[in-house]
Amino acid sequence: MKILNLYAGIGGNRHLWGNKHEITSVEIDEDIAREYKKKFPNDTVVIGDAHQYLLDHYKEFDFIWSSPPCPTHSRLCTAMPIKKYPDMTLYQEIIFLMKWFKGFWVVENVVPYYEPLIKPSFELDRHLFWSNFKVEFKEFPRLGFYKKGTTNQSMCEFHNIPYPNCKENRKVIRNCVNPKVAKYILDNLKLTPKDIIKP
Repeated sequence: MKILNLYAGIGGNRHLWGNKHEITSVEIDEDIAREYKKKFPNDTVVIGDAHQYLLDHYKEFDFIWSSPPCPTHSRLCTAMPIKKYPDMTLYQEIIFLMKWFKGFWVVENVVPYYEPLIKPSFELDRHLFWSNFKVEFKEFPRLGFYKKGTTNQSMCEFHNIPYPNCKENRKVIRNCVNPKVAKYILDNLKLTPKDIIKP
């Protein structure tokens, strides 16, 4: 398949997808994109705005994975002294993909502090997912990311990913989707076009 991996980070979700697919990943931070490229040299890595890239290139792919920014949706932001509007990129992309994309797609984000404006398709491993294909619930081992004593290194070991050499390591690692969850979702694409859920 031709896969588009948006907001790629250091490639947590990509880690167990193997090399049989043609993967294009988009990441806006140059240091993080460099770390991604070290791990996945065969992928095409685009340094740029993932939101705009989706709009410009969605027709070129069979499967799209998007992980838009989550901090303004997170339950943690309710404890912050300065309040911010939720970043509506999340819902813009869900609506866009529902309406216009003909292939398979999934959008991932945190469980928000509010009732989601669009009902998610499923929830796995403390994340919500919107998609146009079915994925059965499955339990995955968890690591307490916010527990005292949880180190960057232990998070990398838990996800079995190399330690990244970039700024804001903890944030970058914490934002990784569990690679086993992402592989489980990709494995569920063993479907035919008739199985695609229409909006």
